[in-house]
Amino acid sequence: MRTVKRTYKAEYRPIADLITYSPMPTRQLRMIDPFLFLNHHGPQKYAPGNNGLPFGPHPHRGMETVTFILDGDIAHKDSGGNNSVIESGGVQWMTAGRGLTHAEVSSEKFKKEGGPLEILQLWVNLPSRLKMTDPAYKGLQKDEIPVASFDDKKVLAQVVSGDLNGTRGAFETLTDIHLSTLFLKPDGVFSTKVPTGHNILCYVIGGEIKINGEIIQSLHLVEFNNDSEELRLEALTESTVLFGHAKPFDEPVVAQGPFVMNTMEEIEQAYEDYQQGKFE
Repeated sequence: MRTVKRTYKAEYRPIADLITYSPMPTRQLRMIDPFLFLNHHGPQKYAPGNNGLPFGPHPHRGMETVTFILDGDIAHKDSGGNNSVIESGGVQWMTAGRGLTHAEVSSEKFKKEGGPLEILQLWVNLPSRLKMTDPAYKGLQKDEIPVASFDDKKVLAQVVSGDLNGTRGAFETLTDIHLSTLFLKPDGVFSTKVPTGHNILCYVIGGEIKINGEIIQSLHLVEFNNDSEELRLEALTESTVLFGHAKPFDEPVVAQGPFVMNTMEEIEQAYEDYQQGKFE
């Protein structure tokens, strides 16, 4: 079995009235290549007449964002002309590439009526050869994403990208990124094989799981050793887990604000291009 190297508790970093936990990066963990950044918003309940999510128009370059709407909704709008409202259970995949500006806010309905909200946003790096690729966006609702079941339906997996035990994910990706959301009932067991050359992303959104005898509680990110293909997760309580893996790019990473490039010169160029209106 693949062994646990270390676990990291997400740091509490509220954004205005938005509950936010940040598993990565932190003072202890910079990244799990090629996974760069993970924010966990909520869970919380918004009252009617709220202001919704605070993420107004802002730029990105050199990476991708994958947004998991566990509860609530997100209204997405970007400089490429994409415009959507993705609801509970849906996922958005945005390739920033050479640059775009986008806004992630709540729908008018959510702001008017309120309700529960819980969202994860993951940043995935792009290799140097794809940093300046054309921007792209795709948003899928819950019923457009395949679900696989394991262990007599005690484990359900929403397969977002790549492959999970023979089920292909909903999103075709530029790089070999495998991502799923696992929903485990108590005593549910999920087993899979991950190439030893791939790094694993495993974040316990809620509940409590056991890996190789080690108990992992909610709001904890797991870092693994690359010592076996075999992986086994067991739920001690009803649990939700973000699970993924990918081959590391092993390239220099220079991140500043919303831009992720390979050199400081490229970061400076990104700011210059944005100020000159080249992201519109």
